[in-house]
Order: sequence, then C-alpha cells, then structure tokens
Amino acid sequence: MHILLKNVQITAPSSPFHGQKKDISIQNGVIQQIGDGLEDARATVIAGDNLHVSAGWMDIFSHFCDPGQEHKEDINSGIQAAATGGFTTVMVIPNTQPALHTKPQVEYVVSKSRHSAATLLPIGAVTKNLEGTGLAEMYEMREAGAVAFSDGIKPVQSPGLLLKALQYIKAFDGTIIQLPDDQSISAHGLMNEGIHSTRLGMPGKPALAEELIIQRDLEIARYTNSRIHFTGVSTRKSIELIAAAKAEGVKVTCSVTPYHLSLSDGALVNYDTNLKVNPPLRTEEDVKAIQAAVVSGVVDCFATHHLPQDWDAKVLEFEYAKNGMIGLESAFGVIGQYLPDLPLDRLITMLTVHPRQIFNITLPEIKEGAAANLTIFDPGATWEFTTAHIASRSKNSAYLGKQLKGKVHATVNGAVFHINK
Repeated sequence: MHILLKNVQITAPSSPFHGQKKDISIQNGVIQQIGDGLEDARATVIAGDNLHVSAGWMDIFSHFCDPGQEHKEDINSGIQAAATGGFTTVMVIPNTQPALHTKPQVEYVVSKSRHSAATLLPIGAVTKNLEGTGLAEMYEMREAGAVAFSDGIKPVQSPGLLLKALQYIKAFDGTIIQLPDDQSISAHGLMNEGIHSTRLGMPGKPALAEELIIQRDLEIARYTNSRIHFTGVSTRKSIELIAAAKAEGVKVTCSVTPYHLSLSDGALVNYDTNLKVNPPLRTEEDVKAIQAAVVSGVVDCFATHHLPQDWDAKVLEFEYAKNGMIGLESAFGVIGQYLPDLPLDRLITMLTVHPRQIFNITLPEIKEGAAANLTIFDPGATWEFTTAHIASRSKNSAYLGKQLKGKVHATVNGAVFHINK
C-alpha cells in the first residue's frame, strides 16, 4: 500500500512540522518520507486546496452494540462509522449483551478490531453484568486490553461501590468514567426540566440529577485520590464544580458531546425523538456555558456518545423512544459549525492529545519511520449532512439536513486506508 499526501498542512502541535505544508509518503503503513515535491508512481495520491493532516483522532465513549444488538450496530459497521468521522481510535462502552465485564468479552472486542480502519479500546464494566451490586474483575480485564472502567450508560449509583472501585484502580493508575445521572431523581423524565418541558407537557429531568452525582463523586475522588472522568457533562453548575475541583488538585477530567454544545432543549419543539438523549439537552444558558468551558480549557476532550438506535426504537411516540443518537460521522462538522471561535490547534489537541493523555494511550507521531495513524481533513469545508454520509447501521441523527463545517477526507491506521466518497 502506497499513499502520497500532497501539500497537506500538518496540524500536530508536538511535531516539528506543525503548521507547515508538506508531502507525506506512506508505504505499507509506515511514514517513509516527509518533504517537498515527493513523487511515487505507485501511490494513491491525496491532494486538495485546504487539506490538513493530524494524528488520528480518538473518541472515548461509543456504543458498538456488539455482541447482542448487532441490528443497531456491529463492530465492523462501527469501525466504518468511526473512520468516516475521522476517528482511528475508539473506546467502546460495555453495555453489550453480554456486558463487557469479563476477560473473554474484552478479548473478543480487541481481536475483532485488529488490522482495521479504527482500533477499538474496550471500556470494562465496573460492576458485574452492569448490575451495580458487586465489582467486576477489573484487573483481569485490564490485562486483556481494557483501558478504562465504567458502567457506561448505566452509571454507578452506589457511592460505596464507586469508592471501592476508585480505590481498586489505584493499583494500576486506572480511570473510572461516569456519565453523571442520579437515576433516582425523575427516573421517568423525558427531557430537561424547565420552561420547555412545561410547554410541551413532558415530564422533566432536572439538572440536579447530574449535579448531585458530580458533587458526590468529586468528594469520593478527593477522598481516594483516584482518577475519575465525567462524560456528557451538560450544565453550567456541573462545569463550575469540575473547574473548582481541578483547581484544588482533584484528579478529575471531563468531556462533552457535540450535541450538548450545539443544541438546547428548545430544539425539542417538534418532538424529534433523535433529540431524546441522556443527559438531556439543557437550556441555552447551559449550552453557552459548555461552549465557554471548551474554549477556556475546563473541558478536556470531546466524546461523541455514538449510540445507535434502529428505526423501531426511534420512530414512535417520544415517551417510548430510546435514548441516544449516532455521532461519529458528524462530530467534527458539528464542532466546527457551532464553535467557530475555537482555534484549530486546540480543537485537534482535544481530538488527539488530551484523550490519550487521560487514558495513558501513546500518541501517534508524524515523523519518518513512525507507524501511520493519521486523519486527513478540510477544516473550512461546509457541507450538508445526509444519510449518504452515515456508515453506521442506524441513522438516528438530529443533524440530518443541517449545514456543518469541517469535513473528513480520509484516515490511515497502519496498513488500512479509508477514504470518504
């Protein structure tokens, strides 16, 4: 396999080539040469007016539904969705059937993604079978390839169990991921509690359900001096709590979804079930606070929360629709469209450097002799998101028909080259 990237701007703050336009020659998955005026008659040539290249992007919270619900997504379709969206590394949540709570299940995911367009890194379950009653064998899962631990979309509710988990992972400097949601508060809430839920006549889920978990878990992380990561953070107060804890030295990091930084609960006026997510879309004030936190650096990275749902799970009354939307293919364009003031260097750092730092994953390098792990993109391209851009088995996206800014052209992950049509 020979690939030649022509006159691409290298966007990699740690690279000596950062900010420079260069040709990059890749042969059999290895960067052979970086220079000017390179030629290779055998190569597939990638060229364009505004093409940039960075280290391959990483997502930290996606659901590939395999094993158990392959009609929504399987590992192969999930990998294609990731590569289409520019992601060469994806952390997959354990909410499969059976759950990723034992060594063999973790090994299954690792083995099925070898030599593919995206490398999958399993998140092992914190509790056995995601039941929230007893700890799973986290050390064994780590030995098999789990890079973090979480109960995914069923966050740990017991403070005592979370305390034990945070103490346990200290032995290998692990990280617990929590989606902040106290499920005892407004368990039947369908959207954010506020003026719009009242107008639409739908039961609400208050911001308190998120903020209480963050307050509680920050205290436990402070007590254990262990590492916790909150994902799907969606309210202004949540951001303030995390920022204060960071300033104190608590080992906390956080991520936000593209939909929480771009859409508010006012968008639910037409009862679009694709907008039914958890944590729910919050107020316009919260959206602005999330955007400001990304720009200021309080938010460490993005998480797509790619959660495929089949047609039957979304095309029905709002009350009965399942939570979640797909996000891998649209993430970059959504961020570019709704955060135009975010410097490109910082955006790429949040997609490449920070997620790997948080979970102790080696950052791919753009240098001669290094394994090729690259994303090629045009940050200025504007385009309309359609089903033609979706590689996932499911199409549950609220951004269909929307104008986005920033388009992925191709990815290289070792010897696997993926190019978008």
